[in-house]
Amino acid sequence: MSGPRENPHDDVYAQGPMRRGAPTTRIPAHGSPARTAYRLVHDELLLDGVARMNLATFCTTWVEPEVRRLMDEALVKNIIDKDEYPQTAEVERRCVRMVADLWHAPDPASAMGASTTGSSEAAMLGGLAAKFAWRERREAAGLPAHRPNLVCGPVQVCWEKFARYFDVEIRQVPLVGDRFVLTPDDLDQHCDDNTVMVVANFGQTYTGLYEDVAGLAEALDDFEERTGHDIRLHVDGASGAFVAPFVNPDLVWDFRLPRVRSINASGHKSGLAPLGSGWVVWRDAGDLPEDLVFRVNYLGGSQATFNLNFSRPGGQVITQYYDFVRLGRDGYANVHGAMYETARHICAGITALGPFEVIHDGDPGKGITAVSWRLVGDEPFTLYDLADRMRTRGWLLPAYPLPADRGNEVIQRVLVRHGFSHDMADLLLDDLARSLDHLRTHPPAPSLTRKEAGGFNHGARSGPRGGGS
Repeated sequence: MSGPRENPHDDVYAQGPMRRGAPTTRIPAHGSPARTAYRLVHDELLLDGVARMNLATFCTTWVEPEVRRLMDEALVKNIIDKDEYPQTAEVERRCVRMVADLWHAPDPASAMGASTTGSSEAAMLGGLAAKFAWRERREAAGLPAHRPNLVCGPVQVCWEKFARYFDVEIRQVPLVGDRFVLTPDDLDQHCDDNTVMVVANFGQTYTGLYEDVAGLAEALDDFEERTGHDIRLHVDGASGAFVAPFVNPDLVWDFRLPRVRSINASGHKSGLAPLGSGWVVWRDAGDLPEDLVFRVNYLGGSQATFNLNFSRPGGQVITQYYDFVRLGRDGYANVHGAMYETARHICAGITALGPFEVIHDGDPGKGITAVSWRLVGDEPFTLYDLADRMRTRGWLLPAYPLPADRGNEVIQRVLVRHGFSHDMADLLLDDLARSLDHLRTHPPAPSLTRKEAGGFNHGARSGPRGGGS
């Protein structure tokens, strides 16, 4: 039996699922008018947080109207179909060359690279290239090639996924003392003949700090000189790879270092493209093993592909190209420069509030456009309590535990993104001050000590794991 007949002239809230309730387990037997279905979904999504106030995410939350128009126009373009959409394919090739040039590839015009759905897919492609190249060398030398490993510091979960999915041991160097990043001194005791790559984090997820890519490259050069083992250096530049070239161009971290064989980055982070944009580039064509390249006949053409995904929309690549044309190098420098100014302003405000020790102060020579800190002194609350209090004003201000070897130490971090203005920073600092006053005058129930709270709820299970956060 069908429900009540719906009149398209009736008020949208007086008909269909708006008065019966939203379907949750089965596709409904009968449809609804477009405006009713839209309003139902739209209203449910009001319960999501405001993306602009999510200070955890690295991802783009503000775009120009022209970007939205291009995304809409590209909605039906399948980027894998290069025969049907040749100009979209050409835009992708232009972007690869531009990114290769930005990262100082020896020959950007012929660089091997690809667009991806984000830096996680790009990172896995870099990892697969390193594994395949290592296996080829081992087999050519008549050596076993069945126990590969990669060495890294604290990384986002995509590297753990890569290791598990593609049968590679991940050797995460523990953070000891007061160190927050992988250092050159760590490599000797963790690398061996089975190490396929070292991953340098250029914008660490937890703190926003850069790892010393040049120092890591020098340490691997020395390792090869002593052992004869050539270990690739891959730079996970998820955020920093689209920041440093514009704001701190003299910082050497990219293909200017011969040891760096591949770089991945998110276009949808500091590249300022909409969600779903990533890039991977190899130093030379020979650094991408031929076994990873597929040549397929699809919809009228023969194509080379080395993505993990196949069909996907072309809008993210198109709008990334729009950003490159729209902003240019000086525009990116201006946008990121303003973000660093806001980050330093937040850092000054955090320092003035008192009970915090700053870890990353927003210095462009040290890391990305972020500020991170930890709680010091004897306070009647934890950083998790502070994060919860800030949610009452709409702010998502994350508190994260560092890896287990840091004894459940908890830090807090703010990501300053395009669209987060000096004025918004002032509003954030005002709410932080009010939240501190409230927590001191109305302390939470002392059910946990601050040390115990490091492993309690609020995402403390694993910290900032995803590429989008």
